[in-house]
Amino acid sequence: MANLKEVRDRIGSVSSTKQITSAMKMVSAAKLKRAQDAITRMRPYSEKLSELLQNLSSSLDTSENLYAIQRPVKSVLIVAITSNRGLCGAFNANVIKESHRLIKEYEGANLTVLSIGKKAYDAYRRTEYSIMGTTLPRHLNELYDDLTFERVAPAAEKVMYAFKHKQFDKVYLVYNKFKNAAVQVLTTEQLLPIVPQGGEDNAVSTDYIFEPEKQQIVNDLIPKSLKTQFYKALLDSHAAEHGARMTAMHKATDNADDMLKELKLSYNKARQAAITGEILEIVGGAEALNN
Repeated sequence: MANLKEVRDRIGSVSSTKQITSAMKMVSAAKLKRAQDAITRMRPYSEKLSELLQNLSSSLDTSENLYAIQRPVKSVLIVAITSNRGLCGAFNANVIKESHRLIKEYEGANLTVLSIGKKAYDAYRRTEYSIMGTTLPRHLNELYDDLTFERVAPAAEKVMYAFKHKQFDKVYLVYNKFKNAAVQVLTTEQLLPIVPQGGEDNAVSTDYIFEPEKQQIVNDLIPKSLKTQFYKALLDSHAAEHGARMTAMHKATDNADDMLKELKLSYNKARQAAITGEILEIVGGAEALNN
């Protein structure tokens, strides 16, 4: 059995860790409320705009909508959306694992990973898939400093520009979709080319009356819709990150409580054993004096 000093040191260490995890849990809970409100407000608008985009794309010729052109897949861009910080369970590992799965699926094609979040950047910066020498930045970690549509839109525009100029034939978003504080759904979403309503092989033809002119709608609405989808994925991931961290810190705090109970029990046993040993020594010494 460990001596009293060792057990006391461990109790102090676990108590300090518990205070940290408890504080991080409260901070994440406060941030989660704001992030959850943001994605809750955005999601209905984004989903309706996405539905409209798919319906509109199915009614346009590919010559009219450059973002819906299906090309032979020779080059693929994977946008891996993680967090800048850890201590959030398997949140980041799941995105990186899914990105690896996509890389294997398109083995033979020219694969590129654009990382949003330091964890994805750290995972891919020294690999052959890291962005080098293109019109895109190497990473977009700073977007989380102030996550607004105005700051995200230029990044989405660069991805759209790269697709339109045939640098990439497919663009995927890999991120965690926020469901609730305890559940995050790993999501792989094809951003480009736009998949028509009903899928690539089952496009629905809808007769639209365009007002204003069709070309103006194509030039304005479709890019805005794509930028909104990009922004929505970041909002989803941001809310999911805080939910995952809050859950992880809650479990860590509970584990610290359990460990403290065991350590205090061990400490009491060791202290009782030490007291019993001292009593036996005193009794033994008294007996020796009497004899």
